[in-house]
Amino acid sequence: MTHVVVMGVSGCGKSTVGELLADRLRVPFLDADNFHPEANLAKMADGTPLDDADRWPWLRLVGVALAAHPDGAVVACSALRRTYRDLLRDAVPEVRFVHLEGTREQLAARMRARARHFMPVSLLDTQLATLEPLGGDEPGIVLDCTLDPATLVSRADRTVGSPNLVGRRTGE
Repeated sequence: MTHVVVMGVSGCGKSTVGELLADRLRVPFLDADNFHPEANLAKMADGTPLDDADRWPWLRLVGVALAAHPDGAVVACSALRRTYRDLLRDAVPEVRFVHLEGTREQLAARMRARARHFMPVSLLDTQLATLEPLGGDEPGIVLDCTLDPATLVSRADRTVGSPNLVGRRTGE
């Protein structure tokens, strides 16, 4: 049973890496963006950041969806704060996190390059300000999002099953 949250701010490649990792692990892929109510999507598209009142119901839905796959699943979800990740861990205690990180400049360039996405580059700074990196006691790994997706998936796959996986950072 493998439950993984591919996390990070907008533009880091969560959906791309999440889909590929789910394929590799032979489990379903879920995109947390699909669980946002229209009001959240409209708010972000208008350049207004979400607050916790917007996020908590959405995160609960993501946790329920993840738990609905007892044999495992991979979800792409920002999971920016530890309390958000705690909520996901409450739903699926064995969940592991793959945090994709990059510089503001790298992330902004990626966001500008994608077509038809609701999240404007103007919200990147609020996401970066909200982001709390994985704690040393959280089961996860931090990867450089500028690596090619195949390398990211390979590194994530090699590490998410490790019993000693807590707050690891890898640059291998």
